[in-house]
Amino acid sequence: MKRKLVLILALCLALGLFLSGCSSNADKGDKNQPPAGTDTSWQEIQDKGYFVVGLDDAFPPMGFRDEKNEIVGFDIDLAKEAAKRMGVDVKFQPISWDAKVEELDSGNIDVIWNGLTITEERQKQMLFTAPYIQDRQIIVVLPDSDIKTKADLAGKKIGIQAASSAVDAVEADKATYELIKDKLLEFDSNDLAMRDLKGGGLQAVVVDEVVGRYYISKHPNEYRVLEENFGVEDFGVGLRLGDKTFHAELEKALNAMKADGKAAEISQKWFGEDIIKK
Repeated sequence: MKRKLVLILALCLALGLFLSGCSSNADKGDKNQPPAGTDTSWQEIQDKGYFVVGLDDAFPPMGFRDEKNEIVGFDIDLAKEAAKRMGVDVKFQPISWDAKVEELDSGNIDVIWNGLTITEERQKQMLFTAPYIQDRQIIVVLPDSDIKTKADLAGKKIGIQAASSAVDAVEADKATYELIKDKLLEFDSNDLAMRDLKGGGLQAVVVDEVVGRYYISKHPNEYRVLEENFGVEDFGVGLRLGDKTFHAELEKALNAMKADGKAAEISQKWFGEDIIKK
């Protein structure tokens, strides 16, 4: 009996030492690893040396291709300046706008920076910076159009960019939406919708004011903007929900750009005035 007891105690002692050794080795192996759940997004950006901006490259003046086929624009200049202050580079990746959340979540891009409207639904899908511009959804028609108000849109063909905040704004105006929902046609980009309006395929286009006004400035006397609109909204930069350390660094850079006037300078270049939201 005593002999069996001694054997059992010996086995227990050996097992305890083995488990202790395993635990010790595991601790050593994890010594330099961040705790589970730690956000390393900013460290990952620093390690690769750049972040990737996803954008619709036909969205002037926020982001679009110039005559040399290079991506330029207001948001492009903002992103480049922010990256410089953060000590990293920035790359620009054109995406399908209606797949922007999937592109972000898959890791194909690191941010969405392209006149992205902050909405309640999008805040469930991504992390936003503070707003940097305020915008409206305007209604554009041809100069000789008989459309004067939103009520006049009934029965008319209306263009709108697919998966854009313009769609949300129109749907939120329930009275008007009921009048036009059967004639609301979605386009891949705003410039395609504006061209179709000019060609007679549409009678109106709902578009972000910053985009519409810029487009109209390049085609004077060819379009008219109604006094009524579909409401005011804010633009922000969208990141993955868990990328809090990267978000903090980007927010810091944007705040500094607002404070020292660099953001206003970029605004003057593209809009002829300071429209930065402080």
